[in-house]
Amino acid sequence: MVDLCRTSVITAAVVGTSLLLGGLTSWAQGVLPDALAPFANSPSGWTLLTVLVVATARPSLGAGAALGVASFVSLVLGYTAASELRGLSYDPVFWGVVGVVAGPVVGAAAAAVVDRRPVVAAVGAGVLAGVLVADGIYGLTVVGGSTSPVYWTLCLVAGCALVGTTAVRLRSPAAAAGVVASAAAATGVLTVGYGVLNQVS
Repeated sequence: MVDLCRTSVITAAVVGTSLLLGGLTSWAQGVLPDALAPFANSPSGWTLLTVLVVATARPSLGAGAALGVASFVSLVLGYTAASELRGLSYDPVFWGVVGVVAGPVVGAAAAAVVDRRPVVAAVGAGVLAGVLVADGIYGLTVVGGSTSPVYWTLCLVAGCALVGTTAVRLRSPAAAAGVVASAAAATGVLTVGYGVLNQVS
């Protein structure tokens, strides 16, 4: 009973916080400077928000995957609600589906980052670094002509820094190999995935 109550409280907190943050990203699109504006409407921006919310709960990997879906979908719904209140029409179906597909991976990676096992933490950090690097590459090569390069460059720098600092912090050859390999794999998969999303969205 205690575990059920704790799970319910954590889930409610994740959903509520994500709804609020999703709403704020809609508002932020109109107030952020051009250099940082893509944060409010990019896969990396919403991924970072999901990671922040899920990691704060310090769940198991399985619970993190479930919370990742709850958080990402709630971000989409919060964004939709805030956009409608601002008089803007937004259809949440497409990115809601993306959240269902990507949410488990992002949530599990967030849970892994705060895990006490070095290799698990390294792989989680590598996946998140891959999200940043892939989004940076996509931003600079695909939408760089219509957006400032500053945010995308920051994504690249942050992703590489996350790999480096994780390898140094965990001080384990296995962890170093894990963070590099998972970052490379995530970057490759997501670079292809972003291209597909760009074609169907």
